Amino acid sequence: MSYRAWQISKPGQITSGNLAITTLPIPSEADLGKTDVLVQVVAASVNPNDYQIVEMTSAAANLVKYPRTPGFDYSGRVIAVGRKVTDVKPGDLVFGRTDPVKLGGLAEYVVAPIDGLAIVPHGLPLQLAGAYGNAALTAYQSIKPYVRAGDKIFLNGGSGGVGTMAIQIAKVLGCHVTVSCSTEKIQLVRSLGADDVIDYRVSDVIKELLNRGKVFSLIVDLVGGSPENLFLSCRDLLLDKPKGHYVHVGSGMNMGAAAGMLVGLFLPRFLGGSKHKHETHQTRNSREDLDQVAHWMGKGELRVITDSVYEFEDVPLAFAKLKTHRTAGKIIINVRPGDGVDKGKE
Repeated sequence: MSYRAWQISKPGQITSGNLAITTLPIPSEADLGKTDVLVQVVAASVNPNDYQIVEMTSAAANLVKYPRTPGFDYSGRVIAVGRKVTDVKPGDLVFGRTDPVKLGGLAEYVVAPIDGLAIVPHGLPLQLAGAYGNAALTAYQSIKPYVRAGDKIFLNGGSGGVGTMAIQIAKVLGCHVTVSCSTEKIQLVRSLGADDVIDYRVSDVIKELLNRGKVFSLIVDLVGGSPENLFLSCRDLLLDKPKGHYVHVGSGMNMGAAAGMLVGLFLPRFLGGSKHKHETHQTRNSREDLDQVAHWMGKGELRVITDSVYEFEDVPLAFAKLKTHRTAGKIIINVRPGDGVDKGKE
């Protein structure tokens, strides 16, 4: 038996010529690694990580194997499990994040690692569950280790997939949340719990932050490059060590921001250097973290914001929308539309 999967054939821009549907054999139970789970995918989502490395012009694009099935996020039904998997079974409804090297979520079946999945909470549609994995895990891991209840944090860019999750997670953890976003996204981020919003279209973000003072325990940069002097300004925004942390999420960074980072890292403080580390976040699969995410999902404390929904055949259009950088929340892919109303188990 076979299944359909989107595959990138070679390094380069994600286009209709470089991204196409192909047919592959469905893995058998014997093909699974000892901690693998075979999932029939119901819904998926697209992330910048899906295409960024293959679009790099450097040798980095050749560090991954081709053809390559993109897709971090998925939800679906367990079909088979590896011999050492004991806590999920065929028939269970799961969501999660794929192996970050292999990916594979934009397909009708995916072989997923057990440490990157969790059971879908009772009552949550699988279509929505398919958009949580990467964004929720990234948001959780870039905030939870650095804060405690009562801390003030700043999220640079709060309306995208990770940002909308980060606002909610920070609020559940008891933080006061300041967010930057565009004018049209203010209502959205406030509805998610943002306490303080800076409209970057009408205000100078750094000046606004400086007016608030040296009060932040954590700055999470979800934009990377705008404003360029965000990291350099940390010395006047973040609490002194060991409390204050600057965490950069994602791979985006323009030349101005990169120069500011180098100045901050390598110049002494009296010449403008920073006393804070530039911490680049790398999301890792964690069953414990995903179980916590699932707990909040089930309680209604962490919800996915849907920007748009595309059918499986329209994945290139979904990527085109994602690359406009004008999305609010997550772009969902209906892989098995008839299953989109299925609910998680008790």
